[in-house]
Amino acid sequence: MTENIQNLQADRPDIITTEVEAIHFYRKMDTEDTVAQMIAGKYVLVEEFYSNGLQVLNELRKNLLLKHKDKTFQGQRDYRAAYRKASHRLLLKVKDNKLIVKKSPDIGWLTLLYPEVSEFYVAFPDIQGMNSSWQWYEKGIEIKTLGITLKPYYSTYFPTRFDHLKLFDKWLKKYEGSKENAIEIGVGSGVLSFQLIQNGFKNIFATDTNKNAIIGVFEESKRLGYEKHMTLNHGDLFEDCDVKADLIVFNPPWLPAKHQLEEGIDKAMYYEEELFPRFFEQAKEHLAPDGKVVLLFSNLAEVVDDESIHPIIEELRNHKRFRKELHLRRDVRASSRRTKRRDARDTEKVELWVLAPKEV
Repeated sequence: MTENIQNLQADRPDIITTEVEAIHFYRKMDTEDTVAQMIAGKYVLVEEFYSNGLQVLNELRKNLLLKHKDKTFQGQRDYRAAYRKASHRLLLKVKDNKLIVKKSPDIGWLTLLYPEVSEFYVAFPDIQGMNSSWQWYEKGIEIKTLGITLKPYYSTYFPTRFDHLKLFDKWLKKYEGSKENAIEIGVGSGVLSFQLIQNGFKNIFATDTNKNAIIGVFEESKRLGYEKHMTLNHGDLFEDCDVKADLIVFNPPWLPAKHQLEEGIDKAMYYEEELFPRFFEQAKEHLAPDGKVVLLFSNLAEVVDDESIHPIIEELRNHKRFRKELHLRRDVRASSRRTKRRDARDTEKVELWVLAPKEV
């Protein structure tokens, strides 16, 4: 495995290590006035009970929703930006890797992500995110297609629906090409690379722009005994890759970005306009003569916006790099059998595209 991975520093929420001037919020204080102070730029420190912070955030939502009644995309975007700005002024104190308020969750990330500092302040929403992530990490995600339970690292994308994994597994079982070298772009939590290994691929070069994804897959591959098959690289697309692959696998983001993307999960969900052209251009250079490119995608963008352009179809129509060899589709099932969801995603389908290089 790549030698420098152990030197990677995980992305983590910002913290404050100096004393801050803040309003100390206790249970019986005026919540409306406290929220007004937060919106005006004051820090608020949650005291006594963890639930006091939840009370303040609930009041903040009510306050901002009264001011942000525009339900358009831009209106909701403005609301979320205002909420994020104000809510991150609500702080919790951490001492010896524990939250000091009563009835607070025990979050292992506070130890793993901040080993060098014993006392600091952190924004309440960041604690909520770490708490949710830690629960997923502790419980694990059962991947029935692989027969394993995955432990997703903090701030790393992991699947909650599995139709695309089943589609990939179905195709892999019938794949008869060489299994010497494969490349996975955007390894995420490692699921597709692990599928490749379980189906006999010897060497996987896996990349991701998210440092936490690389750290997480490094740890998971060791835990699962797959490390001898994997080379991990923190970089953009095929950066620092000198492999000619029999198979290039890419499960890209499924929605076009209409906002400035942040590192981490945001870039796992949304793609910038130039992502696919750059991928196809570089994939052609890293593919063995008889190699295949496999993309797992979805028609979700078209379901949400009928004017959306399908980037894979766009590539095949406008460029001479690849030809379509296979296109499979599968209905997306609800994440829970109990759901009565009736929305745009009812007509979503996941897709598997197999592309081969065009002969010159």
